Amino acid sequence: MGNRGRRARADGAEITTREPAERLFTSSFVMLAVADLGYFTAAGVAIFVLPLHVTGPVGGDEAAAGLAFGVFAVSALLLRPFAGRLADVYGRLPLLLGGALLAAASLVLLALTRDLVSVVVLRLLAGVAEAAFFVAGFAALADLAPPSRLGEALSYNSLGLYLGIALGPVLGEALTQLGGATLAWWGAGGLAVLSAVLALFIGETREGPAPEPGDRHLVHRPALPILVGFLASLLAMGGFLAFVTLHGTRVGFEVPSLALFTYGAVVVVCRVAFAKVPDRLPALRLGAAALITIALGLTVVAIWASPAGLVVGAAITAVGVAFSTPAFFSAIFATASPSQRGVASGTASAAIDLGLGLGPIALGLLAQPFGIPWAFGAGAAIAGLGAIWTLALSRRTASRERRPASA
Repeated sequence: MGNRGRRARADGAEITTREPAERLFTSSFVMLAVADLGYFTAAGVAIFVLPLHVTGPVGGDEAAAGLAFGVFAVSALLLRPFAGRLADVYGRLPLLLGGALLAAASLVLLALTRDLVSVVVLRLLAGVAEAAFFVAGFAALADLAPPSRLGEALSYNSLGLYLGIALGPVLGEALTQLGGATLAWWGAGGLAVLSAVLALFIGETREGPAPEPGDRHLVHRPALPILVGFLASLLAMGGFLAFVTLHGTRVGFEVPSLALFTYGAVVVVCRVAFAKVPDRLPALRLGAAALITIALGLTVVAIWASPAGLVVGAAITAVGVAFSTPAFFSAIFATASPSQRGVASGTASAAIDLGLGLGPIALGLLAQPFGIPWAFGAGAAIAGLGAIWTLALSRRTASRERRPASA
């Protein structure tokens, strides 16, 4: 087995040795985490500045601001599978570098826009950048992390996304007050350029040769059964994030943003404090447990209609979310060879767009006629069904693994 330590596999089995774990915190791993932080902080700046820019200099209304905000997800979703294949064929570095520079260009050029069409075009360009950088970043992470510490690596690396989205709006507001929206756009562009520079220092991380032409797929098919459970967690989470603030105001919460703060803080703390857990437990079983926890948290929010119930439910939901992504990504990457990590990353990250996009829409259709608690209840049911599916998948896969040994 070599120096592989203890590893949780997608099939629910474990590999255990007494040898020391391989080194995780290399210079390349740290630089990738900082590059992610810079990129997603730039995205966080855009979250704050874009609505003000569209309703201000561009002269649009709230609907136009919503269009400008969400349209980037269209190009990001459509291009993630292509980005995954390109990352496997040409390497991670071109996409990391190109995605970061493309994001910088779209952000800086937004400072010059004065019409909605130009804003939409640049936001579509930002979606292209998102697809390239995000997919290549996860593939590079899988390249850099020792197999026995992949779950831990995913836990730490995801902090760049969470912290960037949290800190970016604060930075955007500060830059806007200091020098207007133009300074904010230039600051965001500078952060994206910094990510590109760090990508150059990281270099190419792909292992081995490119896949053969016959093996170049857009979708990583072995991951599809696993994605059913992952998508269930994202649908539930997307619905929760979409309606938690509105629900807070309706249950008399004077500071409804505290629920979101609690949610984010619990995710970050769990990802840091329990970063090694995904490598010590079977990945699919951990994913099922995470789904059950999400279902429990949403059930608390739906039934306990009070500020206290909202905070407690948000915290429980966050615990599940903290473990769901590392668990399911570990399970997905366990099905991929080094030459398939790009397409596996593209397939998995496309589920993020689908879940976070469809969740609010689907649960909103329930919230409109029946009320938000029913939407949270439906989210809990989706998570529960996802847990049942994931547990069944874990048992079937483990059974297939045992058969040759008993034959």
